[in-house]
Amino acid sequence: MMASLMSKPRGAQTIPVSFIVNGKAYELEVEPHELLLDVIRDRLGLTGAKRSCDVEVCGACTLLLDGRPVSACTLPAFEARGRQVQTIEGLAENGKLHPLQQAFIEHGGFQCGFCTPGMILAAKAMLEENPDPTEEQIKHFMHGNICRCTGYKKIIESILAAAKKMRAPLSAKRKS
Repeated sequence: MMASLMSKPRGAQTIPVSFIVNGKAYELEVEPHELLLDVIRDRLGLTGAKRSCDVEVCGACTLLLDGRPVSACTLPAFEARGRQVQTIEGLAENGKLHPLQQAFIEHGGFQCGFCTPGMILAAKAMLEENPDPTEEQIKHFMHGNICRCTGYKKIIESILAAAKKMRAPLSAKRKS
């Protein structure tokens, strides 16, 4: 079933956009300058991604677009036409947290939580490319996500723990 969110001011120039967000199809009319972050947060009510720097520096607004991390704070919403968007709200499945979400809880990686959705989505994209990253590879890949709390030690530990947990089923399949 496709949700339709066509409520825009009359007379405003709009662009029809269809995309999939967390597995659910949406059709919207967006204004050319409307940002993906605003559509996701204000029109779809998915508030996990945060507005912070507005210049693609901090990563708090990170979403996955066709599996790749993007800064939703600068991406026009119409750029998501025909594509798959994933937010932190769509990561858990059947009430079960994703291994990255669980690892961030277990290893203290979430800290204040403001940057956590962006961190987790960026880490998910990295682990899909490289399921066995080194600490240096994690630091390099995650350089676009800034934590303003205490530092990155717990975040890196969380990602390493999740990577190990996510590889376990792959290792078991290879042995059988």
